[in-house]
Amino acid sequence: MTDDEAERHRRKMEKRKAVQDAEVASKPIAEKGLLIVHTGPGKGKSTAAFGLVLRALGHDWPVGVVQFGKGAWETGERRVLERFPGVTWYTLGQGFTWETQDRARDVAAAEAAWAKALALMADPVIRLLLLDELNIALRYEHLPLAAVVAALQARRPDLHVIVTGRNAKPELVAAADLVTEMVAVKHHFAAGVKAQAGIEF
Repeated sequence: MTDDEAERHRRKMEKRKAVQDAEVASKPIAEKGLLIVHTGPGKGKSTAAFGLVLRALGHDWPVGVVQFGKGAWETGERRVLERFPGVTWYTLGQGFTWETQDRARDVAAAEAAWAKALALMADPVIRLLLLDELNIALRYEHLPLAAVVAALQARRPDLHVIVTGRNAKPELVAAADLVTEMVAVKHHFAAGVKAQAGIEF
């Protein structure tokens, strides 16, 4: 790179930084508890959410995790994160609904998990709450959608909540501050590779 090219690059980045700094300065809200939704058919919804859990723990935030529907799975993230001080973890699912094949049991499990979620939302110590696969419980109407959305909207102002799972309901998407849809571009499962420890769970 010549001196002239380096100088042009420096001036270009200087202008870009000024635009970026002005954009950041224009935001009036310094902090706000966010309702974050990870949805879509692609892999990575819970994985991304657990990344946020780790980030929060890095800032010494007390974190709550409630898992809907994954009760039968012994996951790597659970093995590790339950050891961290400041983590409150509940796995209250009975397995995915196509595995249990018992609607009454699924509803009871979802209601028990939601009761734990409400208790953690009411705990003033918790800064971040992950409701893993709550979207699945809402999709299959194991919980009343309107009541769940209302409770999430009424959470205290400093509480961040992450909701994961495919097929997020439009009402939840509308209530959320941040929604990310994971898109399936390519997945090894389609090529015959089963779920693997350390990758899927």
